[in-house]
Amino acid sequence: MDSSGKSVTDVRYGSASPVDDEIKPHVQHDEDVSIFEDVKPTKYDLEDPGAVAELEQKLDLDAEVAELDQLGDSFKKERSWFGKLRALEFETNFKDKRKMVYMLGAFASFAGILSGIDQSIISGASLGMNEMLHLSTHEASLISSLMPLGAMAGSMIMTPLNEWFGRKSSIMISCVWYTVGAILCAAATNQHIMYAGRFILGVGVGIEGGCVGIYVSESVPSTVRGNLVSLYQFNIALGELFGYIIGVIFFNVKGGWRFMVGSSLVFSTTLLTGMFFLPESPRWLVHKGRTGEAWNVWKRLRDTSQANARLEFLEMRHVAVQDAELHKNESRFQAMFDLVRIPRNRRALVYAIMMISLGQLTGINAIMYYMSTLMKQIGFSNERAIAMSMVGGAALLLGTIPAILWMDRFGRRTWAMTIVLFSVGLVFVGVGYLIPIDTKLRAAEGVYLTGQILYNMAFGSYSALTWVLPSESFSLATRSIGMTVCSTFLYLWAFTVTYNFEKMQAAMTYTGLTLGFYGGIAVVIGIPYQLFFMPETKNKTLEEIDDIFSKPTREIVRENAHNMKAWIGKRLGRN
Repeated sequence: MDSSGKSVTDVRYGSASPVDDEIKPHVQHDEDVSIFEDVKPTKYDLEDPGAVAELEQKLDLDAEVAELDQLGDSFKKERSWFGKLRALEFETNFKDKRKMVYMLGAFASFAGILSGIDQSIISGASLGMNEMLHLSTHEASLISSLMPLGAMAGSMIMTPLNEWFGRKSSIMISCVWYTVGAILCAAATNQHIMYAGRFILGVGVGIEGGCVGIYVSESVPSTVRGNLVSLYQFNIALGELFGYIIGVIFFNVKGGWRFMVGSSLVFSTTLLTGMFFLPESPRWLVHKGRTGEAWNVWKRLRDTSQANARLEFLEMRHVAVQDAELHKNESRFQAMFDLVRIPRNRRALVYAIMMISLGQLTGINAIMYYMSTLMKQIGFSNERAIAMSMVGGAALLLGTIPAILWMDRFGRRTWAMTIVLFSVGLVFVGVGYLIPIDTKLRAAEGVYLTGQILYNMAFGSYSALTWVLPSESFSLATRSIGMTVCSTFLYLWAFTVTYNFEKMQAAMTYTGLTLGFYGGIAVVIGIPYQLFFMPETKNKTLEEIDDIFSKPTREIVRENAHNMKAWIGKRLGRN
């Protein structure tokens, strides 16, 4: 904070920058201080015109930009035909940079439709598939759950793909896995081919799931980062709804389940085509030392006539240089453990895994995968069960819309409290199963559907945090490996919950499972954790978020407790 107590950001530049000593960052090397602690210099708020004007006086900003322009022009002149081909891009540019930002966010987030379809389509396809392939209960359960297991494998290879090929290219690679998996599923003649197809589809989901959040968060301004990363969750929900709709369309078609499981081919082709018109992440390019290329991309995504846009790029470049200096003497093996041995990274990892776990262990995947089965249990016929599954899918989709519109306005902490609403929904779902359907069918269906709608709508809003928070929490050097770990946990929990759903409901009953297990995790663990341990990252650049996680956990807890006490006192004072 500055002398007034206002939260502001460091302005950090490379060693070649003509910067006064008072605002140069440095790393202290006293024996009593960890070399990973950054002793912070004077801070400036890049959203404050006065602070920006002061910085422009201190820095020769025009000279810095002229040097970057020279690097960018040199890159364009020296770029070979093969280099242009390797970029896999038809370069597009807009005078209004917001259009380019929104196009990047929209096309990249379109990947969520693929993920959503392949998660929900098995709900409708299973009825015909189980009969035609003569599947046992165990084999059908394994087919449903092999996709999240494959997604774990995809998550594990995401980091090398991200490092070697880049964020955008990794998303394009995931489309290849989707295509192969969909073809195998559609052509399956036995359960073993279905196993392979669903696992390969899962690999595509795992690669895409982590890459999209990183790609969007590294490319777009902080003021719309939450909205555009949330758009990915909206498209997952939209894809899940499409999966149920496709199930209804092909239900009465002979062998219709093959059309259902093969439908993602259309969407993977659309995504692959759209990615050809998008640039690579500027932060990844800087991380790889390709500053001229990164600056050219930055000018397509930001209005560089504004001083704060130029300053943000210089800060980003310096962070990459500083990080490279910090780790230049490390082996690749040592660098792998930076995620857990550096306190700033370790705090981000624990936080991201907790938020991922709260989203998955409260039952959403089991409920979505078994939606048709659950509808049958409450009294609907096979055909009506598939049709009614669209109710849950539509509610999930509608719930993501407020997150896209207002998450960046209200903040992450406020938005996380939607966990209270979907906990109430779980209560209704659990109570619905207690009402006897043979004597009170309408009441049972009414209570159950009310719970499903409330649960899915609230979870749609909450689940946007699943992708937003991890994608913005990790440092530049650990972002890929951090998202790999988080995605692996996400799909591990999804596999665990899905694969064990039938066994858990048999042991606990549907009511015990929804209320006792899913609801218990949300209320007993989720709400207290979010109130006390969750930091606010609204409208912070990724470099500013580094500062947040550099604080000890006890300081974050103390700040949250103080803010809650002040908020409660203010409300009581009004009364």
